[in-house]
Amino acid sequence: MQSVDSWLADANGYDGTPKRFGAGVQPTISVGEPVDSGIAFAPAVIHVRPMTNVRWDWTGHGGEHNVVAVDGTFDSGNANGQAGTGYHYIFEETGVYPFFSAPRREDGMKGAVIVEEVPSTDYPEVDEWVARAPNFTGTVVDHTNVDTTTVRVGAPDSKNQFVFSPPVMKISTGTTIEWQWAADSPHTVVFESHDIGTNNVISTSGVQFTHTFEKSGTYRYRCDPHETLGMRGAIIVE
Repeated sequence: MQSVDSWLADANGYDGTPKRFGAGVQPTISVGEPVDSGIAFAPAVIHVRPMTNVRWDWTGHGGEHNVVAVDGTFDSGNANGQAGTGYHYIFEETGVYPFFSAPRREDGMKGAVIVEEVPSTDYPEVDEWVARAPNFTGTVVDHTNVDTTTVRVGAPDSKNQFVFSPPVMKISTGTTIEWQWAADSPHTVVFESHDIGTNNVISTSGVQFTHTFEKSGTYRYRCDPHETLGMRGAIIVE
């Protein structure tokens, strides 16, 4: 099977970034979403764990549609255009599952489900927190031997500006981290269970938040405006 990027090269609404879904979140794909390039599946590509129940919901736009796997794994049946129509499939095995709408395949109505095990950092509370971050691969960037380091806010990792880069970093106590906005884009750095961070949305590029970590522990944080897009990060202080 060709790569996801090749399959979706002419797909409507695909920006090159799969959307990740962690545990406890219902993955839902809109069927017949109007976009600039036509009618699309939205999101076009999703990452899920094995045994995830993925749902497709018809919007009622763009005429009649169905959901058909290229390899025949799943098929929603006859196409229809009724809003509120739903179809679901439980993905038991890892792999890549390209799909399309038969009436609109040649018009670019394509998508894919990528099923893979959750990357592991050996820090379960970190893995759970950043599972949906678009650029999370299970890697912990080790900056334990530096006094000051930087996390980029809105860096274009994985062709997606709604990320912290790196998403997971390990540092020593006494290390200072600077959060540097990559562009003039609205973000926050808000920590879970710790009274640190930027309470207000900041939209100016450059270093906008700095903190020195004096106590060991795991510090999980997010961008409030873009958390639903998976914009989360974690700092491990040892």
